Amino acid sequence: IRYLSSTVETRAPPSNRTSMTYKIGLTYDLKSYYLEKGFTPEEAAEFDDEKCIQLIENTLKNLGYQTERIGNAIDLIKALNENHKWDLVFNICEGLHGFGRESQVPAILDIFQIPYTFSDVLTTSLCLHKGMTKRVLQSAKIPTPDFEIVEKISDVDMIDLPYPLFVKPISEGTSKGISTQSKVNNKDELLNIIKKLLIDFKNQPVLVETFLPGREFTVAIAGTGENCSPIGIHELFCDHPKDNNIYSYDIKLDPEWKKRYHYEIPEKDITDQCYEIAIKSWKVLGVRDICRFDIRLDSNNIPNIIEVNPIPGLSKESDLSLLVLNFGHSYEYLIKSIVDSAKKRITRIEKYSLSNF
Repeated sequence: IRYLSSTVETRAPPSNRTSMTYKIGLTYDLKSYYLEKGFTPEEAAEFDDEKCIQLIENTLKNLGYQTERIGNAIDLIKALNENHKWDLVFNICEGLHGFGRESQVPAILDIFQIPYTFSDVLTTSLCLHKGMTKRVLQSAKIPTPDFEIVEKISDVDMIDLPYPLFVKPISEGTSKGISTQSKVNNKDELLNIIKKLLIDFKNQPVLVETFLPGREFTVAIAGTGENCSPIGIHELFCDHPKDNNIYSYDIKLDPEWKKRYHYEIPEKDITDQCYEIAIKSWKVLGVRDICRFDIRLDSNNIPNIIEVNPIPGLSKESDLSLLVLNFGHSYEYLIKSIVDSAKKRITRIEKYSLSNF
């Protein structure tokens, strides 16, 4: 017999508790684990190393929280089956397989009504699919480059966009699939890169969009819903001519990346414009806690959204961490901002558990 039993569990609201009374679980995909399982370095590129996980855990402890390492989605299921409990889960899992992979841990936690950091199932799934994200942004009249989605080589004949174009996998992070060949100037170049990406990423659809020639920025927004605000912006400069002004996967892998690109804080006028479009996108997409938006200027110097990352990297060398540090904030400030926002979702809940399963 299978049945659901329900009990009411009351969690005191954040205003009535000190940080030491909170237990925060950490969910993550440990890079070394997947490499040992036979993943290639590129397949494991989005996962976090021990140094990053230790940094987050130590920062949470310094903020006064109790912590428990959980691990990946499978580890989470095992821990729940063993009746582990947390007030909040700090989730940086990238997940495995398909467009919903970043939503796997949030979906499990939603079943058990356990609050977690960052965006919910709907937003993480939507934002991982760059084409769907752009369709939603376009419907809200938020500027983003015109695009087409290619699922097979014959789809190229349907593309009616002016060259140059920019080509990348439709649901990868860490600039995977992006190289100096991503910018194409004719159909032959377009066919070559699409053939390569369809093979390399196992027939994952390819996004083909109008190449924007202007300056590139990264913006961080924090909060939830209407209660959100920018915490920083920086402009990206690729310094080496061979990189063709493209922030590629190769650059991110380079241990001497500081010789290939750098950041600067832009002037107030363009900062305000980028903040405005990022906040509009935040509200339309339903992002929460923190998000990184990549923005590029078109030929008319109008900011366009080119990437949305609702679960941004949190290593000390990540774009988000460097941005926050450039604005005079500490790493502790970054983690505290995320947790303070997520804690507002800790409320009285009805807790369900499976019995006699």
